[in-house]
Amino acid sequence: MNTTYIIDYLTALNMNNNREWYHANKDDYKKANAEFEELLQALMLEIGKFDSSILHNNPKDLTFKLVRDTRFSHDKSPYNPAFRAHISSKGKLPVPVGYYLMIKPGDQSFLGGGLFADMFKDATNRIRDYIARNGEEWENIIHAPEFERYFAVQGTALKNVPAGYDKEHPQAEYLKYKSWYLEYPLKDEEMNSTDTFIAKAAEIFRIMKPFNDYLNKALEGFRMPTR
Repeated sequence: MNTTYIIDYLTALNMNNNREWYHANKDDYKKANAEFEELLQALMLEIGKFDSSILHNNPKDLTFKLVRDTRFSHDKSPYNPAFRAHISSKGKLPVPVGYYLMIKPGDQSFLGGGLFADMFKDATNRIRDYIARNGEEWENIIHAPEFERYFAVQGTALKNVPAGYDKEHPQAEYLKYKSWYLEYPLKDEEMNSTDTFIAKAAEIFRIMKPFNDYLNKALEGFRMPTR
């Protein structure tokens, strides 16, 4: 595994974000992508020590394409210079929630977890209802000293507590949320040593696991919308 090669390729793509350069350097992309998939495999083996539900995954099935959808964006650059993956018991689907990795040069990489998507109303409602009923468990997770050392819950939120929920509820602020996720930022230099990076990433994911488990209990029975 060579994380430096991944960073170097993505840095070059960021500086030459056009189709001509991308296709002229397709072999470099294939090599960098292979390195990323190898990294994912090694990372999954470490995660599997505390969450065996993800071990059946094939790294190829967990990654996202570099190609951007530019139809509704002012930024028309065709590629997102980042390697991304979501590792969960059901692969890269947003539900069940799992472990998210984005490698993007310029100290923009991060490790993530939780529900990033806020367009699934049923998922949002299930989590709100679960927090409303299980507020003490929620507080114990997000205020555990080890958790607070690394994370603060993020997400898109309404201005007010939505109708049907107690405005005075102890977790009222979190009932406003439409998504609930975690991000742990990474600097490029943290990926200089592949072994060190994998160990650090696995440890961060271990600490976020109770948060993911809580959301997945709330999301039990959720079905992804069909097109």
